[in-house]
Amino acid sequence: MYDNLIAVCDILLFLIGLFYIYRSIYAVVGVFHTKKFEKAKRHHKYAIVIAARNEEAVIGNLLDSIAKQDYPKALLTVFVVADNCTDHTAAIAEAGGAVVYQRFDREHCTKGYALQYLFEQIERDYSISSFEGFIVLDADNLLKSDYVSRMNDAFDSGEKIITSYRNTKNFDDNWISASYALHWLRTVRFESRARSAFHVATRIQGTGFLFSSELVKNGWRYTSLTEDRAFSADAVVMGIHISYQHEAQFYDEQPSSLKIAMRQRVRWSKGHLQAFVESGKKLFFNIFKRKRLDQKFVSYDMLLTNVPSCLLSIPLKCLKFAFMICSCIALGQFYNEWQSLILGILLTVLLEHAANIPVAALLFLTEKDRIKPIKWYKKILYCLTFPLFSIIGDLSTYIAVFRKVSWRPIPHKASVKIEELESAPG
Repeated sequence: MYDNLIAVCDILLFLIGLFYIYRSIYAVVGVFHTKKFEKAKRHHKYAIVIAARNEEAVIGNLLDSIAKQDYPKALLTVFVVADNCTDHTAAIAEAGGAVVYQRFDREHCTKGYALQYLFEQIERDYSISSFEGFIVLDADNLLKSDYVSRMNDAFDSGEKIITSYRNTKNFDDNWISASYALHWLRTVRFESRARSAFHVATRIQGTGFLFSSELVKNGWRYTSLTEDRAFSADAVVMGIHISYQHEAQFYDEQPSSLKIAMRQRVRWSKGHLQAFVESGKKLFFNIFKRKRLDQKFVSYDMLLTNVPSCLLSIPLKCLKFAFMICSCIALGQFYNEWQSLILGILLTVLLEHAANIPVAALLFLTEKDRIKPIKWYKKILYCLTFPLFSIIGDLSTYIAVFRKVSWRPIPHKASVKIEELESAPG
């Protein structure tokens, strides 16, 4: 009996995997191809919007990198919402040339609420329609000098939403920051590049994206823990393409503390669960509502992006392992075989995530021109520890199911200037 139950679990796990099998094509295509954009025929007018909470250590360097853009200064306006700040963020932002609004609301304190407030102030004082597009950044970001120009190339081609290449300021702090950095590069190389090449909507990820002002003509309404997921899902439902510009590069800071990383991952997981509840139904029915096959597929792809698949796969794996143990007990072999059985279960879990080791190695190879030099033995260490990122992600999803999660800022202390990063190879 137990052998049959184990086989059923294997079949169900195989069927879950089949839903995602097409992404292996993304991984292959993304290594070699992405969409290219011709040089823009004209410069568009943009507002850069930044939500910041107690970011005095880093926001000045971001504003300095914006001031050094090779883009007409008259066409860029920087807005900062100093959200529940208790430091000098607002004063530093004003000194850096930004239009600053201070917000104090301890009850509604996600980044989404801060952006909602900021867009209300922009509409009141400037009018949203006075800008053609909005670039969303975090206070710890830094922009390469041609960032806005390259994003303008994509926008000028007719794209309504564009995301960009996310690099890391503190890649080499330790294995935690390196795992985050590799995670973002994996998304770029194996998802965004291929989706853009196939003209399939990719997803925005929190920061470093541009969208047309028409999308917020009635304000910003995405206020959950992961406002980026909700925004991406709504764009797909509305039939708006989300593109990727590989030539527009920015940097941000990654956590290097396991405690902070775990707190962030649990928040992400809770937000992803909320996004699935909010948008899963819309995306599912959009698969059948759309007439064009490519639009059906885009909805399907975004739906699977929002589905917390580990909530299905991990219980099945646990059941399978439980049935394996019960089978050994029923056969009277458990007391003789328990060590081998437990070791086999642990190896199965580890081997499942071990696929991330060659992925990390490939990323170091393909992105070598954009990653600052790292000693070879550290690269080996970071490859070997990268599977822990996925394991922590699965664990954080289960914690998020049972825990009430509130938005808390991630501290940023890496006071790095863009000149230090632009000197990197490539």
